[in-house]
Amino acid sequence: MSLKVVVIGGVALGPKAACRIKRVAPDAEVTLVDASKLISYGGCGIPYYVSGDVSDHQQLQETSFHMVRDEQFFQDCKDFKVMTETRALSIDRKAKTVLVQAKDGTQTTLPYDKLVLGMGSTPRKLPIPGRELDNVFTVSTLGEAIRIKEKVASGSVGSAVIVGGGFIGLEMAESFADMWGIETTVIEVADQIMPGFMSKAMATIAEKHLAESDVTVRTSEMVQAIEGEDGKVTRVVTNKGAIDADLVILAVGVIPNDILAREAGLSCSERGGIIVSKTMQTSDPDIYAGGDCVVVENIVTGKIGYFPLGSLANSQGRIIGTNVAGGRETFDGVVGTYIIKLFDLAFSGTGLSLPVALREGFDAFSAHVIMSDHSHFYPKRDMVSLEIVVERRSGRVLGLQGACQNGDSLKGRIDTMAAILKFRPTLRDVSSLEMAYAPPFGSAMDVLNAAANTAENMLVGRNVSIQPTEFAKLWENRASENLLCIDTREWGNAEPFVNKHPDFWKNIPQGQIRGRLDEIPRDKKIVLLCNTGGRSYESQVILRHAGFLEPVNLQGGMGFIKQLGFDPSQEE
Repeated sequence: MSLKVVVIGGVALGPKAACRIKRVAPDAEVTLVDASKLISYGGCGIPYYVSGDVSDHQQLQETSFHMVRDEQFFQDCKDFKVMTETRALSIDRKAKTVLVQAKDGTQTTLPYDKLVLGMGSTPRKLPIPGRELDNVFTVSTLGEAIRIKEKVASGSVGSAVIVGGGFIGLEMAESFADMWGIETTVIEVADQIMPGFMSKAMATIAEKHLAESDVTVRTSEMVQAIEGEDGKVTRVVTNKGAIDADLVILAVGVIPNDILAREAGLSCSERGGIIVSKTMQTSDPDIYAGGDCVVVENIVTGKIGYFPLGSLANSQGRIIGTNVAGGRETFDGVVGTYIIKLFDLAFSGTGLSLPVALREGFDAFSAHVIMSDHSHFYPKRDMVSLEIVVERRSGRVLGLQGACQNGDSLKGRIDTMAAILKFRPTLRDVSSLEMAYAPPFGSAMDVLNAAANTAENMLVGRNVSIQPTEFAKLWENRASENLLCIDTREWGNAEPFVNKHPDFWKNIPQGQIRGRLDEIPRDKKIVLLCNTGGRSYESQVILRHAGFLEPVNLQGGMGFIKQLGFDPSQEE
């Protein structure tokens, strides 16, 4: 008798699991059920459909050879049945059946030997008045994305407000402002965008770049109501005032769709999400689950967490398909790897940001570096900014975040770190990591190696540094702090700063430090700086050897500071 499998959920995990089952066990009878008509689409491509980069929504459903993944495609090409516009109502684990209901109200009982749950997630609802007004959207489904694009393409939207500064909200902000020229505002309740994923410094770089691209970012602000006229949204009211809006996107996170599992008595997390084993089995060994409806282990912290990422759903779907068909593969957990494009810059990360590492109880610090993604003498190159997060006691690397105009360059470094984080790498491991090298592609000492080297020097006390955000605060209070910046670059770089702030900025090039020790006061708070932090570090070594123990080195140098939007030479 052939294996009977029912799969609930038809976006990412479900189709992947179903296709894998049929490849491994061709005789299996597989039925996939989904409440929507549109299935098996690239949900992460929705912002690019809204922007117009992807011209037709059907492209998000197409295979690489331009076949649309609909019911007929899966029947003809993959040999399993798909029931769209059909909702799963309940699971009878004892009888091993699923009760489903079609669009016309007809109910059917589907028997199973194995059941796969891939119900995904639902946008979190803000408990505020006005969220039901016309032109207020979430970005949860392809169907909703189609309606959003119809609105903006009609020319009736002049202003938009995005509530939530996470990945989806920011990608939608770019879509509106870049392609459609819509006046766009992002509101985030936290004190930075992408909270939990980036440090304050990295988030500030992103906020500055968004502002340069005509997107207004308002952090530490809470939405209190959405108001409208004649049933249509006209403004968003926050604790700091009102903002005009012809369209509103609510992008404040998602919650796992676990109600069906809970009602069936399966083990679920108190915070939401189905609990699964490494083989992706639920508390019922005949029921598997994956994607946005489950919680899995964070490999870095060892704790259970929620990671609604399309890449993970596809990976878990393949594992589930193999195991349902009689194999045994495991999903070891997540390190939390992401990348996002915001206009001309890419931002990416893996593992823990410094704020999250501290919150999780690690005694951690971070090191900032900025360096060319290709050899410094190669004519075409971009600057990569990296922040590496490290546990002090062990030197274990906990995470890496970065920004670069060349997204491929950044992605390569982040992916490299993501691949080794599960093995608990130390700074020495990353410092000696073998990276492919040729001048058009990298440096002999890659920026990833350099980040580890910098952090190692900080760990042993050889590089006593100050973070860019701390330096910015210090500069604001430079008089009361008795600050003196010693610029170790050549005069051409240092001149505008010295001329602008002669009492607080002094130029001593790194090659002249040894001969000018008598010019360095011992009664001031001294910060050494250069373009990237390299020459100022060399200068610090010289000074410490000469008995100057107080000067600190600016991490990432002026290159990183300028990315934050801080330029003392331009101050009034």
